[in-house]
Amino acid sequence: MNVRTFLAAGLLLAAASGPALAGSTCGKASWYALHSRTASGEMMKPSELTAAHRSLPFGTRVKVTNVSNGRSVIVRINDRGPFTKGRIIDLSKGAAQHLQFVGKGISKVCILTNPVTASPASAPAKKPFLIATDDKV
Repeated sequence: MNVRTFLAAGLLLAAASGPALAGSTCGKASWYALHSRTASGEMMKPSELTAAHRSLPFGTRVKVTNVSNGRSVIVRINDRGPFTKGRIIDLSKGAAQHLQFVGKGISKVCILTNPVTASPASAPAKKPFLIATDDKV
């Protein structure tokens, strides 16, 4: 095997083991401002830019865009929910203020997850690895 084959194999393996979270979803968002523990165990701080999602890993960062006004904010997933049918994300009051829909209570949003920003904050980012060898192998 030559160096190119090793490099290609390493890059393929790294790509295959990366997070499969990239994508965009649109739907309804609501907001909440409790002063209790989140599902991740941390205290809910309504002014922080956090959110609840049913399945994204805790620590995942997602870009949320309010469809009606184009405003966007990046939030960190630290809770589970929403538990109301038809909603795709529950935002902290701080995030809803950035998106300017606190008065309305709910808004149509699009959520963008990116493999670079979707890795949990506590986990190191996965990087492609290279295998050093000489051409004689």
